[in-house]
Amino acid sequence: MNMGPTVMKRLYLVRHAKSSWDDHSLPDFERPLNKRGFRDAPSMGKYLAENGHIPELMISSPALRSVSTAEIFAKEMGYSRDKILKDENIYEADVSDLIELVSGLGDKYSSVMLFGHNPGFSFFAAFLLPNHAESLSTCAILCIDFDVSSWKEISAESGKKVFSAYPKEI
Repeated sequence: MNMGPTVMKRLYLVRHAKSSWDDHSLPDFERPLNKRGFRDAPSMGKYLAENGHIPELMISSPALRSVSTAEIFAKEMGYSRDKILKDENIYEADVSDLIELVSGLGDKYSSVMLFGHNPGFSFFAAFLLPNHAESLSTCAILCIDFDVSSWKEISAESGKKVFSAYPKEI
């Protein structure tokens, strides 16, 4: 009996929640979440937890709005905030930066959640998925499966979209 291919690696791309532009003296890197961001992030983290989507590893851009989003998701999912890795290569990343990061992941992890920014994350999604053109709005989640045994094997259009979720739908 053929059970079909076993999914080996799962990647979640999470764009940071809505951030504030209130204080124009703040550098982009230090912009905090706004009221909507603080409302959306817990509901999206809870949505993942309720549906059994808890990654083995969380990695965030070190920008404040991204780390804040990751920490809120972690709280909702019972994931230790201390275990969230911060990688400066995610901030202002392009596709080559992100594929390099993913290729370097330890193969002991089968599910990894990245927290970061546009346009990099939307371009990365388009690179990983055939015929993918949707842009990730703030606090959007995109779940992608790869039928590979090593993160190093991930390449253009090698992913299969499992689901995407947006705050306005949850």
